[in-house]
Amino acid sequence: MTQLLIRTFVKDYQNKQDPAVRQRYGRLAGLVGVVCNVLLFAGKLTVGTLFGSIAITADAVNNLSDASSSVVSLIGFKLAAKGPDAEHPYGHARYEYLAGLAVSTMIMAIGLTLLKDSAAKVLHPEPVGFSLLTVAVLCASILVKIWMSFFNRRVGLAIESETLIATAADSRNDVISTSVVLLSAVLCNATGLDVIDGVMGVGVAAFILWSGWGLVRDTLSPLLGETPSPELVEELEKKVLSYPRVLGVHDLMVHDYGPGRQFASLHVEFPTEVDPLEAHDLIDNIERDVREEMHILLTIHYDPIVTSDARVGVLRARLNQEAKAIDPALSIHDLRLVPGPTHTNVLFDLVFPAGYTGDEKAVRQKLGDFVAGQDPAYICKIKVEQSYVAAPPAKKREA
Repeated sequence: MTQLLIRTFVKDYQNKQDPAVRQRYGRLAGLVGVVCNVLLFAGKLTVGTLFGSIAITADAVNNLSDASSSVVSLIGFKLAAKGPDAEHPYGHARYEYLAGLAVSTMIMAIGLTLLKDSAAKVLHPEPVGFSLLTVAVLCASILVKIWMSFFNRRVGLAIESETLIATAADSRNDVISTSVVLLSAVLCNATGLDVIDGVMGVGVAAFILWSGWGLVRDTLSPLLGETPSPELVEELEKKVLSYPRVLGVHDLMVHDYGPGRQFASLHVEFPTEVDPLEAHDLIDNIERDVREEMHILLTIHYDPIVTSDARVGVLRARLNQEAKAIDPALSIHDLRLVPGPTHTNVLFDLVFPAGYTGDEKAVRQKLGDFVAGQDPAYICKIKVEQSYVAAPPAKKREA
């Protein structure tokens, strides 16, 4: 069914990297969400009103909020498809994140309203009617939401849309909440305890609030600037290290301007004996290949590494080993030896992960003592940096 809808309504559906095709996927998912949720809302509202069930009515309003969410997602996908302009040179893809944030806020607001109404029903229970129609509507709703969860997840994975993946999770949550409502209707009829309806309504409202808060956090994270996924870091570093003469990479930074609009920068280490023109040509090739294959606009900084001086290589290896022994999250790079008449300066960059909770001063002292222990003439000069990725630092290729 999902594949049939995609083939029918998404022109050129295989070209998923095209912003226009991505918008078509988003439009299809949004329209499916609107139609399904409006139908579910109408059915549940009718049953909830006829039989006086606040839990079923609460679940109906939840479906209405899902329909509104789908409308907002439609608008978000349309705005996100706009290309760069003079005022926004990085494009408008972050509109998709803003749409997700708006949807999450709506869910939170509706959850609060339903919590208030359900709490009143707990304090002042009212008789709840029951019929096979109630069971039929709720069972149909569960089946529809199961399909919608699979549909949104499949489309979301196809175009790498966090918004649709979150929508799939929301549909899955709706399956749980509607199942609770069905249980409430059955229990009220079996026990005659009308307060159960209000209690279940509180439970559904609380679940909506919890889900809404989770969605708020998920949509805020990329807007605030979250770390790239470990999988992306590993793929990018592995790609760059696959080129000849590349010794290592470090200082990777990834900036997310919305789905399909990622920019990155990193430092690439080459042996000093590599001709600068050859290194520049290779860097151009890497940047082009990453752009075409991974759809990331990459900017590379060239770092020359001394490989002819055995002292540098040995000290680099020992320092990295010592840093890892202190804390596996630490790394060093850009090691240089600058000899003088009375001493030799040992310069290198020490990288701490973001939010490091250890004693940075103690770490610097330990590494300084370690360097001094290698040669009394060595004086350590450490430049401290912060890592902008959550994955472990890249491994060095053997020179």
